[in-house]
Amino acid sequence: MKKLQAVQEELRRWQQIVGLRTVADLNTAVRAGLATDIINVSEAIQERKIAAVADRVKERGSRIVLLAGPSSSGKTTTSKRLAVQLAAIGQRPHLISMDDYFVDRDDTPRDANGEYDFECLQALDVPFFNEQLQTLLSGGSVELPKYNFQTGSRENSGKVMALGEQDVLIIEGIHALNPQLTPQIPRSVKYQLYVSALTTIQLDEQRRISTSDNRLLRRIIRDYKFRGYSATDTIRRWPSVRAGEEKWIFPYQENCDTMINSALLYELAVLRGFVLPLLEQVPDSAPEYAEAFRLRQLVGFFEPIADKQIPPVSLLREFLGGSSFHY
Repeated sequence: MKKLQAVQEELRRWQQIVGLRTVADLNTAVRAGLATDIINVSEAIQERKIAAVADRVKERGSRIVLLAGPSSSGKTTTSKRLAVQLAAIGQRPHLISMDDYFVDRDDTPRDANGEYDFECLQALDVPFFNEQLQTLLSGGSVELPKYNFQTGSRENSGKVMALGEQDVLIIEGIHALNPQLTPQIPRSVKYQLYVSALTTIQLDEQRRISTSDNRLLRRIIRDYKFRGYSATDTIRRWPSVRAGEEKWIFPYQENCDTMINSALLYELAVLRGFVLPLLEQVPDSAPEYAEAFRLRQLVGFFEPIADKQIPPVSLLREFLGGSSFHY
């Protein structure tokens, strides 16, 4: 996987320059009062990456940006920050959610356990989606749909759209890089972006921190704060989420034009204060306790950093709250 390897090598070079390779290095810097500098530099690096993507989209004349990534990789915030950067260089971005193109609940495929499989490609009305994109690209107008999750049916939104010369569609979803999603749309008008939390810091010189653990910690916090799920619930669902990623997301990541790392060097030190109380609530009698205990040990290695220094446009705000973006 050449693109993934290139991102990882770039991260290693940057870590060598700043001298923050392991948790011990980060903890030493935090104790020395350098947390604010680390946060500011980490955020600036990420913003420069997103700004560079906006420049490439404009240079290529792409009309559609397809943005994919696994669960809790920060796709939504990345798409919103990309929209800001596109607007800053004279483009007119429009965000479209793939969730609004779900088929009606009765037509949703079921998995091997008989449960609705919302993560498979067939859960989306792909022909209708392509029909609307083709109409927009040919100069026509469409009324965008709105999916009603309470009734399980797609409705008219009343929002009519047509594309002008400077307009760019940003479409975010787990299937965005799957060629079967937009088979009727020419590759020349598409810019494909992949976002993943490629953890940038190691426990020590020999042991790395799993990118899956990084995303799971993010999701535990978000599920509790915004969806009412306990850490036990999120840990229980995680294997199923991972299985869907292996099937529908990871096989297509190398199709991207650009891969962006959403992990921030300092983030596990911030997540610690939010996630530890949630993990401690997992009862020792629960099957999920062993995983919760392992995650408690992981974040326990980090010297804590308060979230008050994190800017409101930070990707971490998607999970912690306090973002200036509307979700």
